[in-house]
Amino acid sequence: MSGEYQIPEGYYYTRDHIWIKPEDSVVTLGVTDYGQKKLRDVVHIELPNIGQSIEEGETLAVIESIKASVEIHSPVSGRVVKVNSKLIDNPELINEDPYGSGWIVKIELAEELRTEDLMEADEYSKYIEDLEESV
Repeated sequence: MSGEYQIPEGYYYTRDHIWIKPEDSVVTLGVTDYGQKKLRDVVHIELPNIGQSIEEGETLAVIESIKASVEIHSPVSGRVVKVNSKLIDNPELINEDPYGSGWIVKIELAEELRTEDLMEADEYSKYIEDLEESV
């Protein structure tokens, strides 16, 4: 049931369980509550460099958990303007506060955010429900 997962309004979501919070020309990205629960205990993260250009679909970060190592692919194109360096020493913030202190990166968009391939909270909630039912 998606009711057991936090899915805040005002964010966009990808099918890969990445959340996007737009703020003018900059977006903040992180792993959704559902995504972090599937990963389980996060033990390490590799972050991109500030100033790095990133294309949509490119690997943005690598998250290692006790269960797996997962590449996070960027849902947007742009330039990395800030990384959450707290995650280097405290990667568990992704588990503890996925929409707050567990954010991963801020990207200045190369172009306006295209939302047609993204889901809003209600759509993402339904997507998770469908995933849970198909297991």
